[in-house]
Amino acid sequence: MWEAFKQWFHRWGSPKWFYERSLVWSFWLGWGALILLPVGIVWGLAFAPQDYQQGNSFRIIYLHVPAAILAQSCYMIMAVAGFVSLVWRMKMADVVLKCAAPIGASFCFLALFTGAVWGKPTWGTWWEWDARLTAMLILLFLYFGIIALEAAIEDKITAGRAAAVLSLVGVVNIPIIKYSVEWWRTLHQPATFKLTEKPDMPVEMWAPLLVMVIGVYCFFGYSLFLRSRNEIIERERRTLWVRELLAKEGKV
Repeated sequence: MWEAFKQWFHRWGSPKWFYERSLVWSFWLGWGALILLPVGIVWGLAFAPQDYQQGNSFRIIYLHVPAAILAQSCYMIMAVAGFVSLVWRMKMADVVLKCAAPIGASFCFLALFTGAVWGKPTWGTWWEWDARLTAMLILLFLYFGIIALEAAIEDKITAGRAAAVLSLVGVVNIPIIKYSVEWWRTLHQPATFKLTEKPDMPVEMWAPLLVMVIGVYCFFGYSLFLRSRNEIIERERRTLWVRELLAKEGKV
């Protein structure tokens, strides 16, 4: 069992193996995102019932909640990749960390923007230095810091190590985001959607939200695989297997 796990683990560290397998994975994830996201958006925005207190303004959750969940999950994936990079020196860990950062930053910005749109009619203000909002803003700055480190340091190995350290240091912010509404008195409402508990809202409201969450994760996986494949070609362009691949595709 342990030997099988080690073989599986080290396969993930092979750029060639990852490149070959990710084509199939990205295909199915892309189709999943293409189907689930339109269904979830139309279902949530057009057919889900109104909230008895917030009316139609609550519908922003069908964008806000999936974006916020994905932004946090993406950073946790980057932290794991950073740990693997520092401990086992795997090339693919650096690739995943670098390629995931812009995607996570985009979803983090989307979560903050949609939160501001929701906050204006609900709280009467676009922004409040609420504990959860502030922690999400810090998360966005962490994403920007990792992206800046990758761009500023020319040596890819050194850049990967620096980004890995920052991702591990910043992961302490994730539990702060999650539990901020419990640790402090905040304007932000408690979690709308939990996988471990039955949602408080009726199934007609949370079902499209679940579809959106799954669709967003499919889109994230699809985007991450595509970006990683491009990064692998860039980093491994001098290797024999990449030269043969490019020659086969007529790109050299």
